[in-house]
Amino acid sequence: MISLEMLGFYSDAPGSQKYPALLSLFYPSRGNFIAFVGNSESRDLVRRSTRSFRESAKFPSEGVAAPASLPGVGWSDQWSFWQQGYPAIMITDTAVFRYPYYHTPFDTTDKIDFEKMARVVDGVRNVVGSLADEP
Repeated sequence: MISLEMLGFYSDAPGSQKYPALLSLFYPSRGNFIAFVGNSESRDLVRRSTRSFRESAKFPSEGVAAPASLPGVGWSDQWSFWQQGYPAIMITDTAVFRYPYYHTPFDTTDKIDFEKMARVVDGVRNVVGSLADEP
């Protein structure tokens, strides 16, 4: 299962990307990438999806498979699939860890970078196609 969760906000400003716990030691400080996030049991799906995205999209990406208890890892619809034993990932701009207007009245369309989001969506389309073609 692939959950699309917030795909349109990007920032090249230093320090624009935040993380839970110690992840900031391993991932970029600029919020200019798309993230592939899964629980530990979905590691293979994270890796396959990230690899496919990188092969087809000219857009920065990061992948992480982490314990579901880590804040943010299970904060979308993939969580319910994990409860039933299915591999599932979230593809996201990292929402609350980057976007200061998340769930506020200031969350408006003028904050979306449509050109970058279109590149991400095109890459995600290729990910879905490549996963569908796998045996």
